[in-house]
Amino acid sequence: MEIRENDPGWERQLLEKIALASLKEQRARRRWGIFFKLAILAYLVATLFLVVDWGGSEKLVDGKHTALINIRGTIEATGDASAEKINGALQSAFEDKGTAGVILRINSPGGSPVQSGIVYDEIRRLRAKYVDIPLYVVVEDVCASGGYYIASAGDKIFVDKASIVGSIGVLMDGFGFTEAMQKIGVERRLLTAGANKGFLDPFSPQDEKQKEHAKILLGEIHNQFIEVVRKGRGGRLKETPEMFSGLMWTGSQSIAMGLADDFGTVDSVARDQIKAENILDYSVKENIAERVAKRLGAEVLTDVVFRLFGAERPMLR
Repeated sequence: MEIRENDPGWERQLLEKIALASLKEQRARRRWGIFFKLAILAYLVATLFLVVDWGGSEKLVDGKHTALINIRGTIEATGDASAEKINGALQSAFEDKGTAGVILRINSPGGSPVQSGIVYDEIRRLRAKYVDIPLYVVVEDVCASGGYYIASAGDKIFVDKASIVGSIGVLMDGFGFTEAMQKIGVERRLLTAGANKGFLDPFSPQDEKQKEHAKILLGEIHNQFIEVVRKGRGGRLKETPEMFSGLMWTGSQSIAMGLADDFGTVDSVARDQIKAENILDYSVKENIAERVAKRLGAEVLTDVVFRLFGAERPMLR
């Protein structure tokens, strides 16, 4: 509607038009506000749906059953495959009067020798306490290094023909920045109390004595690993010079070498070995806070920090 100054009551018409435009703007703002609130609510609901374990993956069973425990990813104190979580699941599984046998399903490249050793020792303790409950290992894609350290405690190890098994060795890795520092004119100022306090400092030239000492440490841990495998596998091992060199083999090769016993899956082992086809998952699940933190990217990557700043620690992988 066009308003002219010479029209009678034009001031009133103008005010009405301004008021109507303001009302339309308020309604539009209200609609957009409702839209954004609903969008945020939908996002929160979707996030909650993703992080909450609704329990649909577990089979609720009564009576005799096979207890399943998953070991996935790097074995480390702060990860999903920590000794605390795995041992808690193992204890719950063995203590359950309905457990006919336990299956460890492993898909891990390895990790901390300490965490692996703690799990290995707990398996041996529980097997001695609950002599009638067998523990079998089922390997999926990878069971290497620290993963195989744990697996060697099982009564039998089952693999797929294409699984990767082995890597019986230890490593300690890091970086050296001395040449790069010289090129850009950076001077390292390291003060220590103790001649070897700056052990394998990545910003200083490598000290041969410290290097030899590190090799001694790695050698001792490697020998511990070898003894664990020999004790767990016993006469089944067909030892060769390369068996403990850090090499890996396929599932088929690992059976021929005595590192594994046969082909099998979780279902086939539960059915044919344990004779209890009902499977109950005892794996310790992340709580909601942990899942939200991971989904939103708030998890602290401590291992990245260690590597960026040159801190070194031995790893079974």
